Formats: sequence, structure tokens, C-alpha cells
Amino acid sequence: MLDPIRLRVESLGRRGEGVARRDGRAVYVPFALPGETVLADVDGERGHLRSVLEARPDRRRPLCPYYGTCGGCAVQTLSPEPYAAWKRGIVVAALRHAGLEAEVSDLVDAHGEGRRRATFHVRFGARPRDMHLGFMEARSHRIVDIDACPVLAPCLSGAVPAARRIAGVLYETGKPLDILITATDGGLDLDLRGLGRADETLTRRLIAIAGEIGLARLSNRGEVLVERCAPTLSMGRAIVALPPGAFLQATAAGEAALAALVIEGVGSARHVADLFSGVGTFALRLAERAGVSAWDNEPRAIVALDRAARTAAGLRAVAATVRDLIARPLLPEELTGVEAIVFDPPRAGADAQANHIARSGVPSVVAVSCDAGTFARDAATLVAGGYAIERVTPVDQFRHAAHVEIVAVFRRRKAATRRRRLLG
Repeated sequence: MLDPIRLRVESLGRRGEGVARRDGRAVYVPFALPGETVLADVDGERGHLRSVLEARPDRRRPLCPYYGTCGGCAVQTLSPEPYAAWKRGIVVAALRHAGLEAEVSDLVDAHGEGRRRATFHVRFGARPRDMHLGFMEARSHRIVDIDACPVLAPCLSGAVPAARRIAGVLYETGKPLDILITATDGGLDLDLRGLGRADETLTRRLIAIAGEIGLARLSNRGEVLVERCAPTLSMGRAIVALPPGAFLQATAAGEAALAALVIEGVGSARHVADLFSGVGTFALRLAERAGVSAWDNEPRAIVALDRAARTAAGLRAVAATVRDLIARPLLPEELTGVEAIVFDPPRAGADAQANHIARSGVPSVVAVSCDAGTFARDAATLVAGGYAIERVTPVDQFRHAAHVEIVAVFRRRKAATRRRRLLG
């Protein structure tokens, strides 16, 4: 093994690693901070932190005993101001790389009480006591066993024990598992991934354990095994019965912050199209003031949205439709009469749908994204099609992780609108 190398960390990368230089090339050292001198094992561009020789004055003590091993958090030791500047800088850099000039607001802290959902990975050893349950180690597929996680909300305080009880029943299968747990108003909602079909005997055992630990619902690959209490959440005036494993914003505060920015961006629009709507995070709140047409590729999410809209008091009309907008994006003519679009694609973005939006005459577009790179790419498409960026707001609901949410408001430039009318 080569001897460790002394490095001076210059900046923080977009994944939260300290960036140093060696022979003119970047070396990325997780858990090192800008301005620090560190000792690291170096293999190509990868560095493994051995020790901090000269720490920056404002280095903070990590809040988690697993920090430095667990890959869930990238940055816990940076003080608040440079941390916020780093996250905002991720968005600024992505826009600059895409050739866009836009004012980026200060980072909005949306951690709130913490994350209300988590996915625990499970791997089994030769004996039941050799089971590992937790999160992935940084840059590895090894599991870091955890007893608790400080970034989880209090409503998930029972998640780790619940996951261990369920996993303990599944030892004999020997299969690597993921256990997705969501905190709902009805209690913990747990969905198993990777188990495959469970036979009748195993299903009965799982149902018995779910009753003992008081789960609201237990599902296997989205198939409900037992539901003791409906897993519901409030979204504006509506109550949504969540499908098993449904997508949900990571924190309640994050959902509220994103929704407020979306509503502000939509403004007084009377007919809004919500693309990639999910269970209605934005659609149900928007329907308090406007008619909404919502599309998503997940049938169960659309059913949940539709039911919530029909049973909530005081909402305007909501039309919820199943459609894969990646494979079959909405065409410009299908957006006729729409006054604002809310556009919240998956992490990979939606290049084809962005192209069709750019060719539409819709006055306003509010883009929501969890990936700065694909957001900037789709934003460049909208700008090239005649939209101007009004504002960009980074939102931090994944505190200590390298992820950042983005809400951006686009307005159709008048010259582009006139040109489209002439061509039309």
C-alpha cells in the first residue's frame, strides 16, 4: 500500500467531497473541508481521508457517530453559512455550465423536523445474528449497521426497530432486501423490495409481526399484505391515501416550501397543467384556486390523487390522467388553454417534454427538480424556446447530503409569443 499523501483542500465538490490538487489533477477526498490540510490515501482521483492535519477554524463536530463511514451524509462538519453557499453554488455552477445567466436566491432551509421516509438496506450473513441493516457505506455496497439516524424526523423514531423485526423474519430467504418506511398520519407504512413472492406461511408470519409492532400497513413490492390503518397525509385541504411505496417529498417542511414556491410562481393562472404530478403534492394545493389537469405514469398515484380531489371540500375541477410523459410527452397543441405548467420530472429530467413545452404558447412554467444538472439542461431548452428565467430558488430538504431541490419560474417572452402567433 502506498504511503498517505499530504493535500491542501481547495473547495467542496458537488458531491460534498473536498477537492485538492495533485500534479495538476483533482483529487476528491470525502469528509475533508476547504482550507484544510489533510493526510489521505490516493488512488487516481479518489482520496480516502486518514486524518485532518490542519482543520479550518469553524469545523463543527459531526452530529452522528456513523459520519465518515455511512454514505448517507456528505457534509456534517461545515458551519451553516459556507454550507448554504456550497449548496447554492451547485445550482449556480449547473446554470453556468449550461450557458445560462440567472439570479439564484439564497438557499431555503427546509429540513424541518427531519426526513419522514427512509430506505434501509438489509444483507444476511451465515447466521441470523450476522444480519446487517442500515445505509450504504460511502463509495461502497457494504452496509453500515445503524441503531438510529439523527436526520430522521421523530415520527420515524421507531423505523429502525420495526425494520429489524421484519427483516429478522426473512433471514431464511437469504435475499438482499430494501425496506422503505414512510411516516404517515396513520403510522408507519412499510414496503419490502427484493423479497419476491412470499409463500402463505411467510406471509402469515409477516402479518403477525406487523400487528405486534403496530404498522399502519405492510406491503411486498407494492402488494398490500395487511393494512391496519389507512396511511394518509394531508396535502392542503385534501387527504391522500398513499399507495404503497409512493413517491413523497423527503420532509414535510420541504413539501410545504416547494408547494409555496410553486403556488407563488403560478400566480393567478386559472388553468394549470401539473406534469409528473405523483399523488398530487402540487395539484391538490393548486386546485384550491385553479382548475388543474394532472398527468403521471403511475396509475396508483393518479387513482390516489383523483380520490383525494373528489373527497376534499372547496377544490376546483381536477382531471387526473395516467400517461408516461417520458415516452409520450404532451404535445404543444395538447396544452392549448393552459395558463401555467408545473413541471416536476424525475432525476433524469425530461428533455422531450421540455422541448414540447418550449414550443407551446403557455405563458408561465414552474420547474421543480432534484438534480441541478438535468434542471439546467431542461432550463436551457425552455430559454432557447422563448422563455425567460424569472427566478431560481434552491431548497434544502436533504440536509447534510449533496442533493438540492430547485424551483424555477419561467415567463414566456412577449416577442416569442408574437412570433408564435404569426407562425401559427
